[in-house]
Amino acid sequence: MMHPVWKRVFHRLHRALLSSKRHQSGCAEHTPTCTSTKTTSRKPRLLVSRLYQPSNLRDVGQDSRLSGEMTCKSQRLMHQAGLIHPFSPGCYVYLPATVRSMEKLVSFYFKPKKKTKAQKMTKYQFDFLFKMLAWHGKILHFATTFGSVTVAFNQQVRVIDQEMQGIGGQKLDMPSLCSADLWRTSERWDLMGKELFRLKDRHGADYCLGPTHEEAVTTLVAHQATLSYRQLPLLLYQITRKFRDEPKPKFGLLRGREFYMKDMYSFDVSEEAAHQTYGSVCQAYIQLFTRLGLRCVQVQADTGNIGGTLSHEFQLPTDVGEDRLLLCGNCSFSANVETLSSGTTHCPQCKTGALVESKGIEVGHTFYLGKKYSSIFKATFSNPQNKPSVTEMGCYGLGVSRILAAAIEVLSTDEGIRWPGLIAPYQICVLPPKKGSKIEGAAVLAEELVDSLGEDFPHLRGEIVLDDRTQMTIGKRLKDASILGYPYVIVVGEAALQNPPTFEVICQQTAETLFLSKDGLLDLLGKVETV
Repeated sequence: MMHPVWKRVFHRLHRALLSSKRHQSGCAEHTPTCTSTKTTSRKPRLLVSRLYQPSNLRDVGQDSRLSGEMTCKSQRLMHQAGLIHPFSPGCYVYLPATVRSMEKLVSFYFKPKKKTKAQKMTKYQFDFLFKMLAWHGKILHFATTFGSVTVAFNQQVRVIDQEMQGIGGQKLDMPSLCSADLWRTSERWDLMGKELFRLKDRHGADYCLGPTHEEAVTTLVAHQATLSYRQLPLLLYQITRKFRDEPKPKFGLLRGREFYMKDMYSFDVSEEAAHQTYGSVCQAYIQLFTRLGLRCVQVQADTGNIGGTLSHEFQLPTDVGEDRLLLCGNCSFSANVETLSSGTTHCPQCKTGALVESKGIEVGHTFYLGKKYSSIFKATFSNPQNKPSVTEMGCYGLGVSRILAAAIEVLSTDEGIRWPGLIAPYQICVLPPKKGSKIEGAAVLAEELVDSLGEDFPHLRGEIVLDDRTQMTIGKRLKDASILGYPYVIVVGEAALQNPPTFEVICQQTAETLFLSKDGLLDLLGKVETV
């Protein structure tokens, strides 16, 4: 079991290795090219021609219908733009731009906005981590791994990490391969039915690919014999691949058999404290979706096979959604229809409002578990009287890959992808003129613009791509840029050769086209927020 301390150490080592490799290799993101005719220095530029983003202009819907899989707008657009590639029913290859966006999202969720007492590691928490390090090899036979993920996933990870660490979450990594003994102890081995991927090792022992990790994390905490009330609340989370044997995978990343998920588990001293933690996590979820510019509805939900006494879903309203929601137009009440009696038409909260039905995509789910798992696995702590007490638990999930697809589904047009601005794989695309055209000389200005933007705005380094496919017309490259959804597309054309130069800026999220001077362009792009 990999602990937060080692996770942070390996993460920093991983970043150092990546930095070293980028300086030594000719990878797409760091291919050195001449910056301009005025200097002989070589600076890295992101070139569209070097990005691995194989577009597929075939009718993905036809292919999927032949295989019996339903399609939707986000699936079609992501496939055509070279963001995902179908590997087997319900399983996809996440191509580099998608990984970059997802990593931004996850980091955004867990990065603390400001220093708070809750975010400082106390002596007791520090001791707990190192005692866990001494024991971690005993809980399961399989060690966890830490490695890199591809570019779009990185963007989404950054966003989620910001919010989770902001409420005191500590990141670990648990094995995907889980012992059947744990699941039989919780009685979920049979309860999960056919949704659970099951397998045997060479010795005949039963295992499963974990769709959730309540059993594993509770067993982990239970083996800390000296856990004190001073160390609570304890919030542990991971972001990893999950597996579910969907009978009919459909809608691309919205419903697959293998997917990315953030799952967090909390341990508290009392029911009251556990409810406070539950509320803090729910508020962090709402803040996450607000920052992403997504309208999210928190609805009452069924606890299902995870269990507990309180549950909420976080839904993005859209016609493609499979969940049926009832929303009150008079107050804040909202619920999944599964939680209400059949035929309910008026709000049970305010008693007067009419309930309006809507469809939604579930992108998050929270559960107050109470002592369901902690009592079974004996996850206890030492109370102020120095006596053992059973911890109160909660668990909280976010569908990382589903959020990405759902955001594209909700925000995009039929012709092109529109990203939440913070997690767009790249913020800016610069288009120089076509090679051999009368204004070919403006190409030097395009290169200088890319270099100067990176120098003037450090937060935009790595966020600007130069579409160097100058054998293609600007119109064709504009169409590609629209499909891929760069928030800002800058056309360096004839007006850039005038005195003073003027640049055409297409703001794809607002469908605006602006003609700006260099100073106006810098003023606009200086306000771009990224992670």
